[in-house]
Amino acid sequence: MYDFLIVGAGLYGAVIAREALLKGKKVLIIDKRNHIGGNIYTENIEGINVHCYGAHIFHTSDKAIWEYAQQFAEFNNYINSPVANYRGEIFNLPFNMNTFNKMWGVITPEQALKKINEQRTEIKCDPTNLEEQAISLVGKDIYQKLIKGYTEKQWGRNCKDLPATIIRRLPVRFIYDNNYFNDRYQGIPIGGYTAMIQNMIKGADIILNEDYLKKRNEWDSKAKKIIYTGPIDAYFEYKYGPLEYRSVRFETEIINQTNYQGNAVVNYTDIETKYTRIIEHKHFEFGTQDKTVISREYSSEWKKGDEPYYPVNDEKNSKLYLEYKELSKKEKNVIFGGRLGEYRYYDMDKVIDSALKKCKIIL
Repeated sequence: MYDFLIVGAGLYGAVIAREALLKGKKVLIIDKRNHIGGNIYTENIEGINVHCYGAHIFHTSDKAIWEYAQQFAEFNNYINSPVANYRGEIFNLPFNMNTFNKMWGVITPEQALKKINEQRTEIKCDPTNLEEQAISLVGKDIYQKLIKGYTEKQWGRNCKDLPATIIRRLPVRFIYDNNYFNDRYQGIPIGGYTAMIQNMIKGADIILNEDYLKKRNEWDSKAKKIIYTGPIDAYFEYKYGPLEYRSVRFETEIINQTNYQGNAVVNYTDIETKYTRIIEHKHFEFGTQDKTVISREYSSEWKKGDEPYYPVNDEKNSKLYLEYKELSKKEKNVIFGGRLGEYRYYDMDKVIDSALKKCKIIL
């Protein structure tokens, strides 16, 4: 009999496993995929650690969380500085003085702010949707070129139909600084995230290619407590209907050249280009390999059988999630956690923090 059965070998489950093992608990981890690591899984292709489920840059301002992650991997000093390609024009992200200079020819913060203020006047009251929020933040020009097309591809909805909250986390700076994140600590584990997860779950029993929901009773009998990190609505057999997600499809290609696009992340912000961005993985670890590996990302509406990526946290889905959350409270020996178990967008540092807080309760 195991003390814990952890459903899902992603970051949340790995933290729980690590802390339980340190307490001398017996842990079994199962995952329906054929690998550990969840969505931060990296695979070595042509000597390059490929982020198979999209770019993952670890960043945090929490020193304790940074030091916790450092136990399992040495991190490099990669700084996330994506660029946007709008019909062949290149702009720096996040929105900063370099962006404003390219867009309008302005040089000083005062000039940039004046331009934005001129363009935001059409928003007369508090923004009620993403379009209004974006224009109020950075003006109409930047919204039209760098936000509208990308966002509508990513979410499959008109910006006027998306909540303003989605864009509020977008950094806007009046300095010449292309560092996307404001966090003090930032980097990528040298050797990839898979090796980091391996170090975290060392000592646990691991079974892959196993779908917990197909043999739930059998798996439940093997442990005193279940940590469930899968979709909460699937656990309850979609009793109230499915929650909505956005999914992502990747086209990964090995290219026989040393440098394809000169940057790890290039966003394509026009509506005509069907993919949202291209990732060139070698740049995450400053690779010098003879070949390169790129991934084109295509956003799509989630349907059953697809991999769920981004919760659609609008009013309808948030209300539906609360109904499932109430059901989850009745499951005495099951703990729901992580991005899918809690139906929320989580940065990696917040995943670790959430899991560590749960450990204080259950261990």
